[in-house]
Amino acid sequence: MPSDIVIGSRESDLAMWQAEWVAAALRRTQPSSRIRITGIRTKGDNILDVALAKIGDKGLFTKELELALLSGDIDLAVHSMKDLPTTLPQGLTIGAVCAREYPGDVLIAKDDRTLEKLKKGARVGTSSLRRRAQLLHYRPDLHMVDIRGNLPTRLRKFREMDLDAIVLAYAGIKRMGYENLVTQFIPFEVCLPAVGQGSIGIEIRDGDETVGSTVAPLDNMQSRVAIEAERAFMKRLEGGCQVPIGALGRVQDGVLTLEGCIADLHGKRAVRHALAGKPEEAVQLGVKLAEKLMDMGAGDILKQARQEFGIHDGK
Repeated sequence: MPSDIVIGSRESDLAMWQAEWVAAALRRTQPSSRIRITGIRTKGDNILDVALAKIGDKGLFTKELELALLSGDIDLAVHSMKDLPTTLPQGLTIGAVCAREYPGDVLIAKDDRTLEKLKKGARVGTSSLRRRAQLLHYRPDLHMVDIRGNLPTRLRKFREMDLDAIVLAYAGIKRMGYENLVTQFIPFEVCLPAVGQGSIGIEIRDGDETVGSTVAPLDNMQSRVAIEAERAFMKRLEGGCQVPIGALGRVQDGVLTLEGCIADLHGKRAVRHALAGKPEEAVQLGVKLAEKLMDMGAGDILKQARQEFGIHDGK
């Protein structure tokens, strides 16, 4: 076992929470190792005044961490799985997919309102094209307002901009202790989550057996299988984390179910479908579902979204 383990993480409060969670888990399984965390600022952290989809780069929140990993400055990188591109740099691999928190989105709204009870034309904050597309499909009258920043910043902007509501991932809300602000768990029937949302991923150097065996106890097979299916689905659609793609894989009673949705940015058109299969065939199931949605018109919706919003792929 390694005597020293250096964990790389983004510097945001939530990212550091995730890195500390991994560090604590490793200390339990590797009590004789010295574990420390180093914060690394990424391109996505530095550009806060431009919509993510328009920045036009792959690995907005991962590239600098991956360079540090490849150079040996860190031994492992801790990410939100939803930030990891579906194609990793040569020489890197996912060493562990940690047990997934509830993967859905939540609403924080004035007067404890739900989506159904928001006033006509309500101003709703989100930095996600996926959320924008699906929520407008459900409530075409909503006015979506783009907001960027870490979780405390977005909550502050919600108040300062006098928005009617804001949509965020439950996992981050829970991890940062803001559960009391949640007014509604948005049903999956309304809004499917981002690929990998809710899970912490640990990226390591491919072939590094020492670090690989060190992080292996943190790998959760059900979460890994579900997210493998989601990532294969997104990869087949040639989508990045900033296109309007929602997906959710779930393993229950030995069956893997995968549901996917693509909606246009105005909510006028959406295609959605679900398939079930064997957990060991997660990748094939993801590809199959993507091809099914392509047959239903997903390709045209994604092409229009890219052209209309100037979206750059982040595969």
